[in-house]
Amino acid sequence: MTLVANQAESLEKSLSITIHGLVQGVGFRPFVYRLARRFGLGGTVANNGNGVEIAVCGSAEALNDFVAALRLEAPPVARIVNIEVAASAGCLPGTDFQILPSNPGVRPSTQIAPDIALCTDCLAEILDPENRRYHYPFTNCTNCGPRFSIVERIPYDRAHTSMRRFPLCAACDQEFHDPMDRRFHAQPNACPVCGPRLSWHDGEGYPLAGDCLTLAARALADGRVVAIKGLGGFHLAVDAGSPSAVATLRARKHRPSKPLAIMVKDLATAARFCRLSPEEQALLASPEHPIVLVDRHDTAELAANIAPGLGILGLMLPYTPLHHLLLGEPQAPIALVMTSGNVSDEPICTGNREALRRLRGLADFFLLHDRKIVTRVDDSVARIMAGKTRLLRRARGYSPVPVLLRQPTADILACGAEMKNSFCIVRNQEAYISQHIGELSSAEIFDFYRESINHLQAVLEVTPQLSACDLHPDYCSTRYAHSLNIPRHEVQHHHAHAGAVLAEQGLKGPVLSVVLDGSGYGTDGTVFGGEIYRVDRQTFTRLGHLSHLLLPGGDRAAQEPWRMALALLYQGLGAAAFIEANQPPALLAIAPEKKLFLGAMISKRLNCPQTSSCGRLFDAVAAFLGLCLVSEYEGQAAMLLEHQATLANPGDESAAWPVAILNEAGLLRIDSAPLAALILDDLAARTPIPVIARRFHCWLAASLVALLVTLRHQTQLTDVVLTGGCMQNKLLFETLIDQLRQHQFTIFAGELVPMNDGGIALGQAFIGGAPPCV
Repeated sequence: MTLVANQAESLEKSLSITIHGLVQGVGFRPFVYRLARRFGLGGTVANNGNGVEIAVCGSAEALNDFVAALRLEAPPVARIVNIEVAASAGCLPGTDFQILPSNPGVRPSTQIAPDIALCTDCLAEILDPENRRYHYPFTNCTNCGPRFSIVERIPYDRAHTSMRRFPLCAACDQEFHDPMDRRFHAQPNACPVCGPRLSWHDGEGYPLAGDCLTLAARALADGRVVAIKGLGGFHLAVDAGSPSAVATLRARKHRPSKPLAIMVKDLATAARFCRLSPEEQALLASPEHPIVLVDRHDTAELAANIAPGLGILGLMLPYTPLHHLLLGEPQAPIALVMTSGNVSDEPICTGNREALRRLRGLADFFLLHDRKIVTRVDDSVARIMAGKTRLLRRARGYSPVPVLLRQPTADILACGAEMKNSFCIVRNQEAYISQHIGELSSAEIFDFYRESINHLQAVLEVTPQLSACDLHPDYCSTRYAHSLNIPRHEVQHHHAHAGAVLAEQGLKGPVLSVVLDGSGYGTDGTVFGGEIYRVDRQTFTRLGHLSHLLLPGGDRAAQEPWRMALALLYQGLGAAAFIEANQPPALLAIAPEKKLFLGAMISKRLNCPQTSSCGRLFDAVAAFLGLCLVSEYEGQAAMLLEHQATLANPGDESAAWPVAILNEAGLLRIDSAPLAALILDDLAARTPIPVIARRFHCWLAASLVALLVTLRHQTQLTDVVLTGGCMQNKLLFETLIDQLRQHQFTIFAGELVPMNDGGIALGQAFIGGAPPCV
């Protein structure tokens, strides 16, 4: 193809283009190739360590159209950070446009693609009896399939993934090398002839003959527990419509009541079980395919023990061809529980031998495959709140897509929190938040944590010489930071919470920040958790907080909310709280001797630290109402209280509880001391539990708004950041936002970065990596 008549004219119309962002493993090079062919341009395109590099020549008009189309028509999974365009003499006249092999370069700055749900084109192929990939459970193309879970290093080429052990057959090889094909350079490309395969095993690991998917569907329909190797790890699956099957899974996994996620084959089926808004439908069907928390129909044909006491379900759609094919089997249950394939306090299983060893006794059968999972990646969890997607757990589909930092930040490793841990590596102004790691409570999870840090550093080819961590000296993540022997920045827990929102939203501050969570290492000898700060990137000033409650027994109070109920009662009534006649009916279920012993601890302040924790206040009210005296999973009391509040109609709480804001030497305090008497009065008046629960939510929101209005007069600040684990409470979060907007505040909160401790690492990195003077 001849583009121009002479070289001089060509040199005047040649460009060098570098594209940074998520542009490898998403079909970007064939997209560029087809675009160049469309505009009649010559040149080359290649992956390198910096992203995608293009040398292109042609007429000025065609080049302008080409550059505009690069951004406007990019593949759906691609995320372009920036495009650098410069005049060049590198493209010779008369050349065709070619795709060159990858060039590793000196230091990679390209982003890594996350694992992406099966696209509609591939789904159509596996359902087409005439297609050579009919019913093939590892079908993918450049628009979908495994990425982060199989990559060992970049550039993202097949030789650098766990697919290298599957040589391409002739047909797949032709697709792989045809720039006009949807599978051009689709690194996990495979078919039944050359790709990974399924195998079916009994509970002891012995292989069984037969059609794997048919046998798995039959076992699930019979109420059996099946361990399924998926994209980033194993699931344990059972029939979601069978209470006995769910009970069996719960008993074996020692998970008595924590909500279980379910998977259904399509949106039409999901609508049978849940009330779905258009935004929730779009999120369920997005390329990321997270678990979405949605409102459950009262008449849903599901086992009641999937999410006991709650009105929401964690629901997801199939995101791999294996899932689609399994749910499409005639004998398959209409909905499957799909929970993480692990036992308590251990990471999810990834390897076949590992699963057969660790899940023996939990699973009756194993559905395995022989594609290696390089990196564990759990399912992401999201909820639509205040009209936006809010990630509660950032993992598959989202990790490790970086957050672009808009302010100068040093390369740094931020080690994260103890609970809901993720870590963060900043490289070249991009913050790579790891997949969800979990609670650093066992040696196995801590090993997973360290392995994940080493892997991501190797993939990014960066070893930061600066670290950040929490102030709490006993966190495993803090100890890990200390072990690195590099300069370390210790960041207060709630400053990091606020910093995560500043980083994601591109804010400089100062702002007012409301941080509501379970606990954080305080700076005054108490346990923080219900705080209002003036915050910027480098400093935070505590301006207000919830009243202090005693924490009887320390951390044990979080596991036994009845202790917090007694502490709340003591805050309001003093020693009279220990007289049974003054206690709410729910506390009569606790043995008198236990309450007397705790009363002695409280009276003498023995092992009773003070806390302003909003999470523990939720626990106290939930126990007061008899919703949760002993917690079986983190956040259970608060979730049950939120659900009860949603059962009351707006306006049912018309007898609003009074708000009291106290000023103690310039530090404002929301007074919770009257709550015990107010709840006791409502109980005595036989006020329905949902109405009391809703009154508490409204009281808390009104108290926070009143405090913020006072602080606005003092500080002249109108920007408010909302963050912390308690902000996952949809009723509280949306009530706060509505009331703050009525008072002309501008509100910011986490979206693609969790507001819970899963976002802490980003805040640590943003604060710890700040230049000395910003």
